[in-house]
Amino acid sequence: MDQKTILTIILNYKTADMTLKAAAAAVAEMSDVQGKILIVDNDSQDGSFEALVAGVKDYGWSADRVEVLQSGENGGFGAGNNFGIRHGLRNGIGGRAPDYIYIQNSDAFPHDGAIAALFDHLETHPKTGMAGSYIHGPDGAPHLTAFRFPSVASELEGAAKFGPISRLLKHAIVPLPIPETTQQVDWAAGASVMIRREVLEEIGLFDETFFLYFEETDLCLRAQRAGWALDYVRASEVEHIGSVSTGMKTWERIPTFWLDSRLHYFVSNHGAGYAALATFAHLMGGSIAQLRALLQGKSTGQPKYFLIDMANHALKAVLTGKVRRPRNVIFPNGDRPLKGA
Repeated sequence: MDQKTILTIILNYKTADMTLKAAAAAVAEMSDVQGKILIVDNDSQDGSFEALVAGVKDYGWSADRVEVLQSGENGGFGAGNNFGIRHGLRNGIGGRAPDYIYIQNSDAFPHDGAIAALFDHLETHPKTGMAGSYIHGPDGAPHLTAFRFPSVASELEGAAKFGPISRLLKHAIVPLPIPETTQQVDWAAGASVMIRREVLEEIGLFDETFFLYFEETDLCLRAQRAGWALDYVRASEVEHIGSVSTGMKTWERIPTFWLDSRLHYFVSNHGAGYAALATFAHLMGGSIAQLRALLQGKSTGQPKYFLIDMANHALKAVLTGKVRRPRNVIFPNGDRPLKGA
């Protein structure tokens, strides 16, 4: 019987040196695994592609082990990963399509058997379609990377950050306590996640309507609705820096693409009416948080004019009809739209 294979996708955007370090970590972790690593430069236009090609040569990696691709267009996280996935599935590994696709961020560094742990878990749990890793920072501190799906209730709780509300809505809180053992969760952060090929053949690839954020949440929800579970695998440990390409930690104003992604997630998965309720709940919760911060003389920690920007964005979406935007999901064979879109 042929050995199962893994296709690893690492998406680069203007972080060539760090991406090569991430690739080196993946190469080391896949030393006993049959597979290939595709580094996709998402049209950085800063010399990244050339630096990546030169770096792969300097490391001495063969073309059948590590390959650098140029997407030609920065369509976002989902589109860039889709570009690599389609290339990998089309060209195969050892003459056939890979069995698993491993998505690894350019600022994520698997270690101590992290990739093998995900692979082994999926091999021994045939009803599990996806597996995510335990993520920690460079200082060893664990990151919140296991979650519930967002809802109207979670929008209120997450925005309000108020003890009585959080206790009342504790079963809706999106971030889960960091699991101490392997367990099923709704969705996991896309910094390190392995996906069974059959899942993507059934539900399609990332929805390319999302430029950045919510795309992995959406993919996990579509997989769950198709009957595939996602497991958080505690034995798979990955170091992650976080927000290097996106600059999220330094946002002064919330970018429109984040608001677009949030709205599209709710509209495409739950309908326009539900999206309106979720936005109203967030605005109400955010108002409670702002009032408490004002009374206590503290900051909410949100970007400037966050609630105003969200309200204006929602109103504009209604007026322009963007609340009815269709999905943009491409299947691995490239010729089937998402059913029901």
